[in-house]
Amino acid sequence: MDFLNLPPFLIALLGVAVFFISLFKTNIALGILIFSMLLSPEFSAGAITGRQVILRAEDIFLIVIFLGWMARMAINKEVGLMKRTALNQPIIIYSAICLVATLLGAAQGTCNIKQGVFYLFKYLEYFVIFFMAVNNIEDLKQARVFVVLLLITCFLVDIYSWTHLGSMERLSAPFEGKGGEPNTLSGYLILMMALIMGFILHSKSLGQRLLFIGFFIFTFVPFVLTLSRGGWIAFFPMFFTFILLARKYRQYLVMVLVAIALLMPYVAPDRVRARIAETFAPDKSYVVFGKKMGLSESAAARVDSWKVGFQMWVKRPILGYGIPTGAVVDNQYTRVLNETGLLGILAFFWIVYCLLGFSWGAYKNTQGDNFAQAVSLGFLAGLVGLLTHSFSAATFIIIRVMEPFWFLAAIVL
Repeated sequence: MDFLNLPPFLIALLGVAVFFISLFKTNIALGILIFSMLLSPEFSAGAITGRQVILRAEDIFLIVIFLGWMARMAINKEVGLMKRTALNQPIIIYSAICLVATLLGAAQGTCNIKQGVFYLFKYLEYFVIFFMAVNNIEDLKQARVFVVLLLITCFLVDIYSWTHLGSMERLSAPFEGKGGEPNTLSGYLILMMALIMGFILHSKSLGQRLLFIGFFIFTFVPFVLTLSRGGWIAFFPMFFTFILLARKYRQYLVMVLVAIALLMPYVAPDRVRARIAETFAPDKSYVVFGKKMGLSESAAARVDSWKVGFQMWVKRPILGYGIPTGAVVDNQYTRVLNETGLLGILAFFWIVYCLLGFSWGAYKNTQGDNFAQAVSLGFLAGLVGLLTHSFSAATFIIIRVMEPFWFLAAIVL
C-alpha cells in the first residue's frame, strides 16, 4: 500500500493513533518504529535550491512518538527527560558544534540555512532514537523483545532481497526510490550480520546455533549481491573483530574465513566477478608505492573525494563550512571535517570512542549471559565494520543504517 495515496484523514488518524500508543505504551510505539526503519516508503516533500527533500514514514512516526514521549513525561513527573549515560556529553557537544557550524556557515554564505535545517534534523534524529530507547529500556526482557524485532525486520529485508535477485542488477533495500541505494543496504547488512554472528557464537543450544548460521547465510547472499565494494571490504574487519575477541571460537572462525576466501572465486555470480574486475579498469591511474595502478571511474571518484575533502578543510579548519557541505564527499571522515571542522571531527571520534568503550565493557562484564554477550560483541564488531564502511560512504548519516545502529547502541548501554 502506497503511504502517499492514503486519504489525508487516514494519515492524520494513523498519526493520532501512534501518538496515543507512544503516550501510554511507548514500548509498542518503539516496536512500530523498528519495523518502519527499513520497511517504510519515502516521498518527496518539495525541493530546496534544486535538491529534492525526501521524507520517510518513520520520520513522521519518530516525530509523533517523540511528542507522545514528551507528553508522557509531562504527565508522569517520575519519568526523567534523559538518563545519564557515557554518551550524553559527547552527543550534546557534537550536536552543538553541528548547530554552530551551520549557523556560522549560513551567515558567511558557505551553506544554505534551509538545507541545513533539514540535514540537521536528519543528523539529530538518530540521537533522539538513542535517548528514547535508553529511557524506555528498563530490563533485559524489554531488550530481548527489541532485538527480536530488529532481527525480524532484517529477515523481512532479506526476503525482499531474495525475491528481487533476478530483477535488480544491484540489490537495494525496500522503498529506496528510483535506482536504489545498494551501499545503504550493504552498510545495514554489515551491522545485522555482526549481530547474527554474535548469536551464532553465544547460542544456548546446537539447534539455536544452526538457526542463526542459516540466518547468516540467508543474509550474506543479498549482502554480496549489493555489489558494494565498500561493503565487501568492511566485512573483513567486522569478521576479524570476532576472531580477535571471541577466543573460544577463534579456530572455527579462521576456518570459516579461509573457506569463504577459497570458495568465493568458484561460487560467486558473474556480476560479482565483473564488479571486482571493473574496479581496476584503467579509467584513472594512481602511483602506489612506486607502481602504477588503474581504477574505475567510480572507485577513483571515492579516492579523489579524500583529496578534495582535505583541500576544502584546510581553508576552514576549525568549524568547517556548515551542514550540508557543498561538495560531494563519499566518506564520513572528510565530510565531518568539511561540515564541522576540527572541533566536529574530535567530537565525532569522542562518540566513537565511547561506543567502543561501553560495548567492550558490556562484553567483558556479562560473562555467562548469552544474550548480553551476543548483542554487545555483535554491536562492537558491527561498529568496526561501519567505521571501515565509512571510508567510502558517509555511513554515519545514512538513515537506514543509523536508526537500527543507535537503537542497538541504547540496548547495549
